[in-house]
Order: sequence, then structure tokens, then C-alpha cells
Amino acid sequence: MDWLTNLNWHDGFSHGRFLWIEWHFWKVIGWLGNLVFFSRFVVQWYATEKKKRVVVPLAFWWLSLAGSFLLLVYSVWKKDSVFIFAYAFTWIPYVRNLIIHHRHVGAHLDCPSCGKSCAPNSNFCSACGARLTTAPNVAK
Repeated sequence: MDWLTNLNWHDGFSHGRFLWIEWHFWKVIGWLGNLVFFSRFVVQWYATEKKKRVVVPLAFWWLSLAGSFLLLVYSVWKKDSVFIFAYAFTWIPYVRNLIIHHRHVGAHLDCPSCGKSCAPNSNFCSACGARLTTAPNVAK
């Protein structure tokens, strides 16, 4: 049971330490970035298991963007050139995938009969079979 008391529970908070980590505002930013960045894998795994096929949900890209931004901010504060470079450009594919998703959603067609949103370039509604017009939806 000594391992439990060695987690710095008894005197950790009074000295700004918990779990052998000296906590302060920037340390919280760094750990929050790690947590957000890690959570994207949980979101992707859950979506894939739910659909029983590989899925990368929109939340994955938002969590990637937020987590990498927090880690970049922390690495700039630490003045660590290795981590600054590691997170300086990761936002590019994340933003690009968000733009692609936005355009794809906007290109879907509304069925005039049943109102279902159908895939771009569809000629007929997959739900009711009605002929589709070629005017895409306004991006949501």
C-alpha cells in the first residue's frame, strides 16, 4: 500500500505536485492538449465499432485540431524546437479535411419527394426512388 501513499497525496497538493508532476497553468495546457489529442482515437474507434467499418467522424478532425493547437502552444511556451516543429504544421491536413467535409455535405441533394439528403451526383433518391434535381443543398 506504500505505492498509493507515494502518489504524493499526503503532501502533493501543498507543494504543487500530484502524481510526481509539478502542476501550473502551462502544465495543465500541455496535459489538456494530450488528453484532447488522445480522445480523437477513442472517438474514431467508437465510430468504427458502431458502424462495423472504418469511419473517421468529423469530431476526430476537430479534436485533432484542438489537441495539436494546445500542444503547439505548450511547446512554444517551453521553447522546445522539436515539439514546436512537430505540431507547427499538423493543422494543415486537419483544416483541409474539415473543408472537404463541409463541401461534401453542401454538395448533397435533397429529395423533392421524401426530403432525404442524397449523395452528390445521384440521379435518384436511395430512399424513395424519386428523380433528383441537380441543385445541391446549401452547406449546413
